[in-house]
Amino acid sequence: MIEASTSVRPDIAERLARMVRVPTVSAERDIRGVEPFDKFRALLRELYPRVHDELTLEVFAEVGLLFRWTGRRSDEPVMLMAHWDVVPVDETDPWTHPPFSGTIAGGSVWGRGTLDDKGQLCVLLDAVENLLAAGFQPERDVYLSLGGDEESHGKGAQATAAVVCERGIRPWLVLDEGGAVTDAPLPIVPLPAAMVGVAEKGVLTLRLDARGAGGHASAPGRELATTRIARAVRRLQRHPFPARLSTSARAMFSHFAEHTEGRPRRITRALAAVPPVTARVLAALGGEPAAMVRTTVAVTMLAGGTASNVLPSQASATLNVRLAPGDSIANAVASIRRVIRDPQVSVSVVEGTEASPESATDNAQWALIRSAVSETYPEAVTVPYVQMSATDSRYYHVFSPATYRFAPLLMTQRQRDAIHGVDEFVTIDSLERGERFYRHLIRSIPA
Repeated sequence: MIEASTSVRPDIAERLARMVRVPTVSAERDIRGVEPFDKFRALLRELYPRVHDELTLEVFAEVGLLFRWTGRRSDEPVMLMAHWDVVPVDETDPWTHPPFSGTIAGGSVWGRGTLDDKGQLCVLLDAVENLLAAGFQPERDVYLSLGGDEESHGKGAQATAAVVCERGIRPWLVLDEGGAVTDAPLPIVPLPAAMVGVAEKGVLTLRLDARGAGGHASAPGRELATTRIARAVRRLQRHPFPARLSTSARAMFSHFAEHTEGRPRRITRALAAVPPVTARVLAALGGEPAAMVRTTVAVTMLAGGTASNVLPSQASATLNVRLAPGDSIANAVASIRRVIRDPQVSVSVVEGTEASPESATDNAQWALIRSAVSETYPEAVTVPYVQMSATDSRYYHVFSPATYRFAPLLMTQRQRDAIHGVDEFVTIDSLERGERFYRHLIRSIPA
């Protein structure tokens, strides 16, 4: 292995800062135009010349970048993923440093995307650039799949994955964003842990529609379209999906029990031992704990009516459903219809992807990730968990069963709260460790 100080370029923080200064807000592409995206791609070529000169590059759906690094064998390659678009910023929010300034201060880089996900992109590309400079060739082909529209649920990664599958390429390992290294994964677990997503909840958008007789608001009927939608929403809130502890969640608590002592060990051991009780306890806590153990339904949009004095002839609600592993789109739709129990309210699927299967933790791929964590974060335990938000890797798990979700960056609770929020930042030490993570992982890929 190359020592940390050998063939490693300095100024990784400045490279990330320059990335942050390009506002690649995919949700605002219609407003900002393609200029920031073209500028960012030009910046990547400037910052990573060897990556662009020595790897082959294909572009899919305008923003899906796929680099291929030829290894000693081409079958069962490794797919390393990140994305370079970011979410919008409310300019009135009280940022300590302007969100697109890429300010370097206090041993950190500040700005939108430093954690999600330009920081991961930066450490990945730095590692590859450093290895190329050292003349290294991986044992297997390594693909870098870098999406430019992940935050807006675009087609970049989907188009890339479709071509990869069409060509008969079956990655031995897929590693995308997801978990991170955290100082305390749960309030009851004061344990540095590298949380690696071994499964991902599915994402489903549903629309509820109701129609009714319009007319003047001075003489409302008994069953308005808005009334039906309101009642349907209330029934969904009162009857959530059943809670159950997945294999991954149980494994997570088992890992915690193995590496803690005293009261935390007793609690986590008990949680792992009685899954039905644990599921009910977590569901009762609400928020993230509840989302760990059940399919969730969030009403994100409501619409109906044209004027304050006119009875609406139609009304609608948009639901964001996150499918727990083991649930399916068909079963979720059927369950929601049963709960609503109103034939005058239609339930239609707008779009959706199924929940992923749970990747193994007793295989060579997991051992490779754990080894890279131990090399760069020796104080952290590698722990499996269920990823609750959607990642671009959801397009790969269908044909690549060893799909994992982990960003090798340290994220405290404060930093996790800042993702998609205010004052997002990453420490320079974390960037340097993240680069070493990928360098170790790539050098350790087995033949």
